[in-house]
Amino acid sequence: MSGSVEQVARPRRTGGRAAQMAARAAAKPEAQRAVRAGMSGGQYRPLSEADVLRIHEAALQALEVIGLANAPASGVEILTGAGAILGDDGRIRFPRALVEDMLAVAARDLTLHGRDPAYDLHLSGTRVHFGTAGAAVHIVDPVTGNYRDSTARDLYDAARLAHHLDNIHFFQRTMVCRDVTDNYDMDVNTLYACLSGTTKHVGTSFSEPGHFAGCMELIHMVAGGEEAWRARPFVSNSNCFVVPPMKFAEESCITMEHCVRAGMPVLLLSAGQAGATAPAPLATTIVQAVAECLSGVVYVNAMKPGHPAIFGTWPFVCDLRTGAMSGGSAELGLLSAGCAQMHQFYGLPGGAAGGISDSKLPDMQAGWEQGITNLLAGLSGLNLVYESAGMHASLLGFCLPSLVLGDDIIGQVLRCVRGIEVTEDSVSIEVMKDVCLGGPGHYLGADQTLRLMETEYVYPKVGNRMSPKEWVEAGRPGLMDRAMARTDAILSQAPCQVASDIDRAVRGAYNIHF
Repeated sequence: MSGSVEQVARPRRTGGRAAQMAARAAAKPEAQRAVRAGMSGGQYRPLSEADVLRIHEAALQALEVIGLANAPASGVEILTGAGAILGDDGRIRFPRALVEDMLAVAARDLTLHGRDPAYDLHLSGTRVHFGTAGAAVHIVDPVTGNYRDSTARDLYDAARLAHHLDNIHFFQRTMVCRDVTDNYDMDVNTLYACLSGTTKHVGTSFSEPGHFAGCMELIHMVAGGEEAWRARPFVSNSNCFVVPPMKFAEESCITMEHCVRAGMPVLLLSAGQAGATAPAPLATTIVQAVAECLSGVVYVNAMKPGHPAIFGTWPFVCDLRTGAMSGGSAELGLLSAGCAQMHQFYGLPGGAAGGISDSKLPDMQAGWEQGITNLLAGLSGLNLVYESAGMHASLLGFCLPSLVLGDDIIGQVLRCVRGIEVTEDSVSIEVMKDVCLGGPGHYLGADQTLRLMETEYVYPKVGNRMSPKEWVEAGRPGLMDRAMARTDAILSQAPCQVASDIDRAVRGAYNIHF
């Protein structure tokens, strides 16, 4: 991954220490970084093997007995043509054998492409990637605490910022462009703000099926033609094809069909809320999410076997005292980790939520909520952790400096995911002998320490590790001050990621608002 375009200025000692700090701040090749995209998790498993099998069996039973309602006519034709059963009550039911057949041909070990191949995401096993998502309707000012309507420019800035944050591995739209009143123009601006800001993999959605064709033409313009796009599809569709509990979303299903035919990867997204639109027991919440996503696996693979699709069991939590969504709860972290185990059971690439905060501002509550849920998701080996940074007020607000803070949090999470490597070299006592038997009595200057300080350890970009004396001498810098400074420094230097001639052509063909 590319390094950040800046390093926030801070007081430094002179001489060798300053040179060492400058070297640490410089961008490093991917292989030399202590943490990186796609490291393997799987250390945390809240479900036993017996639990996983029980959830699987319950999901298959739900598909056979309950089924899903409200499939569009095209979906009914596709699903019944594959062997699903349309009941007199209008519900589509899925025989166990049909689900198993479609699981057998579903895409595995797939790659989500970036426009820049350096940002390709290889989804297999327990490889973990963190990114953004959400549809916040407000932008949060961390200084005043004010919330205002989010704009297309805000989304573009978020994409530019994410492009230069090493631990944000993909960018799915974070905000609604509320300054764009026409729904088609909003879909266009959402898509183009993301593509203009980053060459990492982009996720987007379409408010109506009729908007898909025009947006696809825009994607072909950026890709350099349809053939180039189909060779490396760098945009995926976040598709809420179900409305929990156990109903298809008709228009979203039609959009999904368009995506499959156009070669666009799809995120099969089931987003029930435990205690509201999903059952209150966490285990049964997972059952429902798995059943709904398995119906999507059948749907997609009945159209095109092996089409790239992400198993998007994405359950949320309802605060049962108020009925409000709780995105930062420990229960959400548990659900995402349990869903990761189900993805691994099926051998399918999967995604779920992590890193959401219920706090309205990037404060201590936001820190613990983001840290806990991201850590559980990462340690579980969730392939794609969505909404992992920047999201506040249970997805209603997005904060740019909070995205920068989230990059630091995810860096620490990834270090936990990486774990402790025990090798012949790492447990050798030779260095201990050199230090303890006639040596200096400490390891600070040892060759091994200097060699490992960048590959074994992760250092925060804005987190403060100064001593109290150094902190006072530096003017008592606050965490938010540093996050805002880094945000401003990145945005002041981050260019548009679409070539100028293509940008002019896009702006000539579409009503771009930023």
